[in-house]
Amino acid sequence: MAFPRPTTVAATFRAAARLLAANGLHQGDYFPNALSDKATPYASRPLSIPAALRCAVVGDPRSYSLLADEAVAVLALRLEVDGEGPEYGDLFDLEDHVDDWADVDGRTTECAVAVLYAAADATAVTL
Repeated sequence: MAFPRPTTVAATFRAAARLLAANGLHQGDYFPNALSDKATPYASRPLSIPAALRCAVVGDPRSYSLLADEAVAVLALRLEVDGEGPEYGDLFDLEDHVDDWADVDGRTTECAVAVLYAAADATAVTL
């Protein structure tokens, strides 16, 4: 079943949260079996947070879009890893920062989903 693609950062956070809630948070890479599983649709796999944001917007966790990039940047600035924000402001560092937050031992899907919904609510209020 195809869902409409989000058109705002807040909607992107909510769509990514729904993907993670349905399929789980994947730690350590964008998604499992990246090279060996060509049959399972991306939207049916556990995903990292950046992959879920990209998949929500364009349907492919490896594709870039301005909206997904903006969502990654907004989320990175909300998260701390070891009490620190992102080290640099380029897209790759921001994405790595979000991944580092999600890859903390014991981080759960429920925690990631809650952070995405909180970010959606905060972003919707600030617009």
